[in-house]
Amino acid sequence: MTTVLSNEPAGPTKERVIDQSAANRYRKLLRLNWGAGLAGWFWLLIVIIPIYWIVLTSVKTRANYYTTNPLAPPSGITFSNYKFVMDSGFTRYFTNTVVVTLGSVVPAVLISFMAAYAIVRAGDGRFLRSVNLIFLAGLAVPLQAVIIPVYLIIIKLQIYDTLLAIILPSIAFAIPLTVLILVNFIRDVPKELFESMRLDGATDWRTAWSLAFPLTRPALVTVSIYNALTIWNGFLLPLVLTSDPNQRTLPLALWSFQGQYGVNVPAVAAAVVLTTIPILAVYVIGRRQLLSGLTAGFGR
Repeated sequence: MTTVLSNEPAGPTKERVIDQSAANRYRKLLRLNWGAGLAGWFWLLIVIIPIYWIVLTSVKTRANYYTTNPLAPPSGITFSNYKFVMDSGFTRYFTNTVVVTLGSVVPAVLISFMAAYAIVRAGDGRFLRSVNLIFLAGLAVPLQAVIIPVYLIIIKLQIYDTLLAIILPSIAFAIPLTVLILVNFIRDVPKELFESMRLDGATDWRTAWSLAFPLTRPALVTVSIYNALTIWNGFLLPLVLTSDPNQRTLPLALWSFQGQYGVNVPAVAAAVVLTTIPILAVYVIGRRQLLSGLTAGFGR
């Protein structure tokens, strides 16, 4: 009789131990995901209720708003509030806001990109290091602290009560943070690429716009959307630097629906909905680039 000896150990194999360990980690991760999922749904509920209320109120009549449950669906839907908002000069306020936003974001991003490129590619110079420190110091200066000097400068320039009076300070306050973000992104571009273009005879101007600009597109989209959102919702600068109703922007135009004895809340809600739609459209269009720019630093 021949006895066959097996080389396998009597206990559990190494592969089984590894599989069991992986299964334990998966179960642990699943438990953590349950908690994160519940927290995410809870946060979604907190965010969605105000949005639901605004949309619901915008299709109610003024009488129904004060006599029905604020969160209950209306018995009849009306779009008269949207018509009232459009007839109250919404198109003019919308145009003013678009002009201010584009007139501020485009120059701010272009100037910040050129400044960031100069700081990174010629950062050994004392002058450029000082300029970078000035930009960083600008982050510590809130708008509310310098609104009176800004007002006096606008009066001296004789551009008070114009859209340019809103655009120029908006550019100035958008530049520091934009430069800070773009400097970090341009520094991540490999130096070998810059040296390769320099050996090919490309100038700094050509290198900036042909190499650095495309590679920093996620950061450019991120800062553009952030600055656009900030300027679009800006209230203090239009309030202080304009007085003509024809120069109002959308946040300031909400005052138009405030009467002597009350506020037309459904009309305000309709105006908020119309004001939010362009921002949502911009987010949907640039969502991938925005998320890429926000998470790019985690992959490095």
